[in-house]
Amino acid sequence: MALHYHCRHCGVKVGSIDNISVTSEQLGFHHLNNEERQEMINYQQNGDIHVKTICEDCQDALNRNPEFHQYESFIQ
Repeated sequence: MALHYHCRHCGVKVGSIDNISVTSEQLGFHHLNNEERQEMINYQQNGDIHVKTICEDCQDALNRNPEFHQYESFIQ
């Protein structure tokens, strides 16, 4: 199993962790409600997990432009 983190706004690969065996509690997924889990976490048939996160560049853009929070994608 591998975890793959991608930015939910620009799609850039933030990072991956290969060959791990952890629980959702260890990853902090238990802090998410069902809607957040469905939106942010995608389980693949091969056991990999794809997680939507926010990269540093997009977070900086959100900090500078708070009105961007209303958009799913604000990168042109």
